[in-house]
Amino acid sequence: MSESFNQSVIDEFRANGGKVGGPFEGGDLLLLTTVGAKSGREHTVPLAYIRDGDLLLVVASAAGAPRHPAWYHNLLARPAVRVELGEEVFDAVAVPAEGAARERLFEHVVRVAPGYGDYQARTARTLPVVVLERPEVPAEVPEDVTTMAGKLLEIHAWLRAQLGHVREEAGAHFAERAQHEETRGAGEAGTARPGGAERGDLRLGLRLRQHCLAFCQGLELHHRGEDAAVFPALADMHPHLRDALDRLGEQHRVIARVQGELVALLDGIGTAEPPRFMAELDRMSEELRAHLDDEEEWLLPVLAQIPFPPVPGPPPSDQPGK
Repeated sequence: MSESFNQSVIDEFRANGGKVGGPFEGGDLLLLTTVGAKSGREHTVPLAYIRDGDLLLVVASAAGAPRHPAWYHNLLARPAVRVELGEEVFDAVAVPAEGAARERLFEHVVRVAPGYGDYQARTARTLPVVVLERPEVPAEVPEDVTTMAGKLLEIHAWLRAQLGHVREEAGAHFAERAQHEETRGAGEAGTARPGGAERGDLRLGLRLRQHCLAFCQGLELHHRGEDAAVFPALADMHPHLRDALDRLGEQHRVIARVQGELVALLDGIGTAEPPRFMAELDRMSEELRAHLDDEEEWLLPVLAQIPFPPVPGPPPSDQPGK
């Protein structure tokens, strides 16, 4: 579809609560926003979706073209995406299914929308089935965020929860790898895995890669915003915090180095040695948790004085008489 046609569908979708006419009338349609792998710019496309129980699926069919669509390459590079479904807008992590899970999901897709079977028949590439996973809201997230302190706690709760989730995924991935290698070594490659093959296949390397990369990119974006705007503003408003802010900035740089080493392992996640990957993940956990604790101890008292969303006007000051 041309960009102009896509934009007309997007405009109609947003103007009518997710309903469109023309060739998509009555169909299940969502808007998927990815960030360009090369450009870094947001790119929105209308896509048909299929539900399988609680799973929300899209297929990178490109109508059976020989190459994957651009939005699929984008989500491989930057797994954090935005989804518009009806009048609802939410963030998600895009995870292409692998192995037997992909085969099962594609069979379900074709039962619901047989045209995808025709698209697959037109091309030699395997059409990716992408699960749009909506992250769970951590229990620690404040219910009513009215200050910058509350907003910081909300972000920190998300970071802690996502880091824990990545660690769980890594443990499951490497445990399954070890089990598979043990089974293959014993000559029992066809033996069913405990708990069912489908759930196991959803925990293969690509799933771990997508969740870990989404976490790292979200962390990088948060720290970049603090370094560029939040910390300089706080240093001007509260000069006594400058030493603490300098220490927090140095912690950002240490975490960035660890993050870079972790991300470098992601493209080789299928072959990365478990001890090395887990060692880098442990380093990230240790450095980040200490940083979040320090940031909360040093900054929450002054951030509690600043409303969220910020309102125009002179900033509050901790200096008497001002």
